Amino acid sequence: MDIDLIIGTIAAILTTVSFLPQVIKTVKTRDTKSLSLPMYLLFVTGVILWIIYGISNKQAPIILGNTVTLLFASIILCYKIRALWK
Repeated sequence: MDIDLIIGTIAAILTTVSFLPQVIKTVKTRDTKSLSLPMYLLFVTGVILWIIYGISNKQAPIILGNTVTLLFASIILCYKIRALWK
């Protein structure tokens, strides 16, 4: 394994896992009042673009890390949007 792949894999793991506490808290409490809707909309859009970039450059750490991050951020975004409708 080359150093770039190792660094990319570690970076993907760390940035992906960093969302886990927020996802768990949001799912448990269903409280999204302090979360910014524009931030999550921009972030999800950026993550989708990172996935496209990773696919076009055949970068597995970017693809896998951002796919899981997209799942976590989308869960939070769905809770935030659902809270606006209540």
